[in-house]
Amino acid sequence: QVQLVESGGGLVQAGGSLRLSCVASGRTFSTHVMGWFRQAPGKEREFVAAIGWSSGSTAYVDSVKGRFTISRDNAKSTVYLQMNSLKPEDTAVYYCAARSTMARWVAVDDYDYRYWGQGTQVTVSS
Repeated sequence: QVQLVESGGGLVQAGGSLRLSCVASGRTFSTHVMGWFRQAPGKEREFVAAIGWSSGSTAYVDSVKGRFTISRDNAKSTVYLQMNSLKPEDTAVYYCAARSTMARWVAVDDYDYRYWGQGTQVTVSS
């Protein structure tokens, strides 16, 4: 069982930056593909970014490419989402997610992720 705890959300003006962190429990972090998803009010949950075991593979939704960067520190069992040039449309609850251990594909669909954090609110004001 993996527990995920996100932090780093908050209120920021458009054009600003935030870094989200997600700490995972357990000893298998290095063999979990990790992802970030977000859900805005009245909208479905949306894939944002994902990263493979050793950071060699990443994936991003087109709307954040060039602005967001996902990274991981396996020694700290932590995955990060650096968000720059934030826009009001980035406002959402951001969720950290983990695939089952040993699953290699850097998936972009939420049903491929087994473990989920509680979410952290990001609000971007115009």
